[in-house]
Amino acid sequence: MSEPTITPELIAAHGLKPDEYARILDIIGREPTFTELGIFSAMWNEHCSYKSSKKWLRTLPTTGPQVICGPGENAGVVDIGDGQAVIFKMESHNHPSYIEPHQGAATGVGGILRDVFTMGARPIAAMNSLSFGVPSHPKTSHLVKGVVEGVGSYGNAFGVPTVGGEVRFHRAYNGNCLVNAFAAGLADADAIFYSAASGVGMPVVYLGAKTGRDGVGGATMASAEFDDTIEEKRPTVQVGDPFTEKRLLEACLELMASGAVISIQDMGAAGLTCSAVEMGDKGGLGIRLDLENVPQRETHMTAYEMMLSESQERMLMVLKPDMEAEARAIFVKWDLDFAIVGETIPEDRFLIRHNGAVKADIPLSKLSSSAPEYDRPWVETPAAAPLGDVPQIDPIDGLRTLIASPSYAHKAWVYEQYDSMVMADTIRAPGLGAGVVRVHGTDKALAFTSDVTPRYVKANPQQGGRQAVAEAYRNLIAVGARPLATTDNLNFGNPEKPEIMGQFVGAIKGIGEAVAALDMPIVSGNVSLYNETDGQGILPTPTIGAVGLLSSLSDLIAGQPSEGDLAVVIGATEGHLGQSALLAEMGIEDGDAPPVDLAVERRNGEFLRANRARLKAATDLSDGGLALAAFEMAEGARLGLTLTAGDIPTLFGEDQARYLVAIAPSDLAALTAAADAAGVPVAQVGSFGGQSVRLGTASADLADLSRTYRTAFEAAVA
Repeated sequence: MSEPTITPELIAAHGLKPDEYARILDIIGREPTFTELGIFSAMWNEHCSYKSSKKWLRTLPTTGPQVICGPGENAGVVDIGDGQAVIFKMESHNHPSYIEPHQGAATGVGGILRDVFTMGARPIAAMNSLSFGVPSHPKTSHLVKGVVEGVGSYGNAFGVPTVGGEVRFHRAYNGNCLVNAFAAGLADADAIFYSAASGVGMPVVYLGAKTGRDGVGGATMASAEFDDTIEEKRPTVQVGDPFTEKRLLEACLELMASGAVISIQDMGAAGLTCSAVEMGDKGGLGIRLDLENVPQRETHMTAYEMMLSESQERMLMVLKPDMEAEARAIFVKWDLDFAIVGETIPEDRFLIRHNGAVKADIPLSKLSSSAPEYDRPWVETPAAAPLGDVPQIDPIDGLRTLIASPSYAHKAWVYEQYDSMVMADTIRAPGLGAGVVRVHGTDKALAFTSDVTPRYVKANPQQGGRQAVAEAYRNLIAVGARPLATTDNLNFGNPEKPEIMGQFVGAIKGIGEAVAALDMPIVSGNVSLYNETDGQGILPTPTIGAVGLLSSLSDLIAGQPSEGDLAVVIGATEGHLGQSALLAEMGIEDGDAPPVDLAVERRNGEFLRANRARLKAATDLSDGGLALAAFEMAEGARLGLTLTAGDIPTLFGEDQARYLVAIAPSDLAALTAAADAAGVPVAQVGSFGGQSVRLGTASADLADLSRTYRTAFEAAVA
């Protein structure tokens, strides 16, 4: 089969700019083969090379005494004591999920699970952060159903509990939904596996499922905007098989325990190309691959197709040669492919052969180290205009507006499609704030949360970036956990537009300030750019996934209020309504994001943890302010609620660094005294009990509000 002629059109179709192609010619001194063009396209696209974001990612705090391995590996590794580590990461599968929602979301879950177990960890928890267009948009219902089914079908079949996440709706996502998947696993701190190859002449081994044509060019597609050619991109979406992945997990962990593994890397974006290049580059070695040995499930596959396929459930490993028979036997037992497809070589070459013919011969280090890196022009987001007059609204009507919105309604329709109890270690399931999972066989537990408020980031990227981290911090604190570290999933529009790049830069600055101040370093992450359709970008959505540690289950705050308990707010209430959820639901997205004082966040959080024994229940105050948080806490306990305030700013303002706690009346004096000593504002704001919801002088029947709250989501999307 003759190879296509390299034309300017073909180069552009591979996502390469003319100056980038000129750089390729300089590196190899000749015109590339079609396979080489595909390899450069895969390694130099935004999704794999981070060429627009690297400069700014380097500014993020990534170290701390708790960090064993920060960014640069498949996932971050954090010490949790007793010789154990938690390994976690968050990644996007946005473009595939918009094209083919079920498979796009399912393979997003599969990919993030592989990132975790390729480092030797058994996955123990998953989360997802989902952003969709408005429910009235013709595509939204199809996307929501497909994505939720895809997440559930893969995670449930694989056998990992989904313990948290978030779902939001906004017109900015009409043409580009976001599917961010998180996974965490446990491993012994002295048994972590890394991806750097070592040793010359070592076998490079292909593990797992066979290679097909699904996902060819997927990474390049993920680095492009959408337009009316979207249906042509359907073949670039991968197809997943969770049962194969479960076997791959067990086979890999058994293989790792055997001592046969020198290095290992999952085949994710750009498949065989990216995994081989990363292993060689990190180890300072070259790689030779003989593609006729690659297990294939389709006939007559070309070198180009095999190198760029993103077929799922595959790993690449460098093996100790004397343990080949033992390693092969493990994979035969698990009914998975095991094939030696190449070896490490001393020269700086990425040498690809197929049936004896050389299909690519490229300096390997140049694929990674010489990838383009851009200092994109950016402009600071202008200061938001002050919030004007706020419409008068009855507080009960305000509450009803929020709980009838699919963004704030009860999400049982979503999370009941996920198995949150598999493995039998889940202590706190989705729907109640941070998810909590016991560290099996110990008295410890890990807490997980995922947070961002895109409205804030658009209005004020720096404060919005700070707030995403601060909210994650508060969600961990509210279950009694000590925040450990974070992963980020930075979803933005086209970075070639200076105003979009300005949003990115501002958010990175805010995130960096917050993770430093709150001692939650970024240990892994993902950047997803070009989330645009026909030039319309998404809201800037830098999702923060965070992990906290409960050193004893007795530290857990997981109760509910009882009849007669007091509602108490920790933190100062000013009544900030700019960019608030209530006004946004009324069509007013004006004003500045709420300011985030990181020293106050830390002080108030540490005060809550120090006094957790007095608290029966706790939640942070964020979207919807006091009114929504108090309603959710009361409704979860099937109790009514009385809040003394009746004004909109106090009830629905979104001031930061605040928590709502439920306490027995007999504990109020002691909590107030402790707060006075710590300099922390504390105020009783009402009480729990009865079967009505009273906000100032307005009231409504709890059962009526509860019915709205628990049916609105399904009504909107189903």
